[in-house]
Amino acid sequence: MTLLLDAPSGPLYTGADWDYDKVRKVYDAIEQVGVKEMGLDIYTNQIEVITSEQMLDAYSSIGMPLLYKHWSFGKHFARDEVLYRKGLRGLAYEIVINSNPCISYIMEENTMTMQALVIAHAAFGHNHFFKNNYLFRQWTDADGILDYLSFAKEYISKCEERYGLALVERVLDAAHALMNHGVHRYPRRRGLDLRLEQQRSRERQEHAERTFNDLWRTVPSKAGGPSPLSDRDRRRALLELPEENVLYFLEKKAPRLQGWQREILRIVRHVAQYFYPQRQTKVMNEGCATYCHYRILHTLHERGQLTDGAWLEALHSHTNVVFQPEFDDPRYGGMNPYALGFAMMQDIERIATNPTAEDREWFPDLAGSGDGMVALKDAWANYRDESFILQYLSPAMIRKFRLFHVKDDHREPELRVQAIHDERGYREVRQALARQYDIAWAEADIQIVDVDLTGDRRLLMEHRVMNQVVLEEEETRAVIQHLADLWGYEVVLEEVDAASGARLKKHTVGPRTVLGGTFG
Repeated sequence: MTLLLDAPSGPLYTGADWDYDKVRKVYDAIEQVGVKEMGLDIYTNQIEVITSEQMLDAYSSIGMPLLYKHWSFGKHFARDEVLYRKGLRGLAYEIVINSNPCISYIMEENTMTMQALVIAHAAFGHNHFFKNNYLFRQWTDADGILDYLSFAKEYISKCEERYGLALVERVLDAAHALMNHGVHRYPRRRGLDLRLEQQRSRERQEHAERTFNDLWRTVPSKAGGPSPLSDRDRRRALLELPEENVLYFLEKKAPRLQGWQREILRIVRHVAQYFYPQRQTKVMNEGCATYCHYRILHTLHERGQLTDGAWLEALHSHTNVVFQPEFDDPRYGGMNPYALGFAMMQDIERIATNPTAEDREWFPDLAGSGDGMVALKDAWANYRDESFILQYLSPAMIRKFRLFHVKDDHREPELRVQAIHDERGYREVRQALARQYDIAWAEADIQIVDVDLTGDRRLLMEHRVMNQVVLEEEETRAVIQHLADLWGYEVVLEEVDAASGARLKKHTVGPRTVLGGTFG
């Protein structure tokens, strides 16, 4: 007996207009290719159709439509709306949330072909990357993020009703200014369950109410004798200093903040931690999603399930996304993560299935392994942008993009081309490009190093300066001002040369307003 498989009976749709039946039909076909043939491992999908105005609103809230309200989101909405209405910028075709179920927002203004491309890109490409990459598995809680965002929105709304919009906004302003310095860069514990944060919040409040007794404030301290915190090393050990997570330290140690203000810092900190993996995987994440949508739609076209017109429309949008301007092009703004990521994914597949002699020399374990998807899924699971480029950027890719390394030394009057795409320059170019995606190299290393809570309570911080590049004066003082307002006392930031230890610059800022209550 011969088993006959149903062959595609023709195009999944014709024309530009879409409806929900067509979307369901296309989704099923994409799932067949993506999951059953390519082996993508995804969360359950939830597709939401929204208007362009709702997409702008999602833009404004840093890609999180369920996030709490803040005036800065409205400012971003107004700016983006004006640019969009004047035709000066377009909108993203989709927004996808790293959650379980994985929510993909698609615009109702899209054509049917664009809906197909978006579903393949977001609901399968990004979805697979979110579920399998080690950074997302280590740092984010896809099962609990939606419940936590709902809790955060409700909690901040109640704070606005109880304490006033102005005070809550000042706390959020300060927390947002410090957001990039509100993450743990090294794992402290695994399995943070955001779904339990609402319960933990209630328990913290109930514990504070049970244990608070104002009479303790009137008990006199012992006269004379050395303070147990007089020794700087002991004090730093008790406070677990140095500490690079500024929001965490303020949440736990700021002497004047009230409980609800600490909870807001905790909320902003959890949101910042949620985005931490995304900041380190832009090239890989977009490269994975772009590779997936291209391969899936190409497969559907080869089988006659997409018309030639639909495939050309998809190629047009795809080509625009992966366009990389030359360095001397007025449109150049650095490496396009879509272009670099997609090209590297295709290159890995080529090396695995059809390697050259050069590939065998540079990638002896990968070259000729035979299965491109196995190699790609291994890369998607185990690397971030910096290590991915260091591991997989091939000489062929360096030549294709015509990459070269420019040395910019502030002590020299001219720039110097340090390495080009040739035998002597491949490794140096690869290392220089990878370093641009290293957060430790690209972002300022700022840590809290000391504070005497029994003395003047002045907060001491250090910036470890790389290559003599100090912080911009005006912006630094504005950020430290927010920090001082939360701390309630003077904040000092010293910029120290990481190599020599020399003191290069000092910033001192006192609190402008006291956001918390009176200490004592």
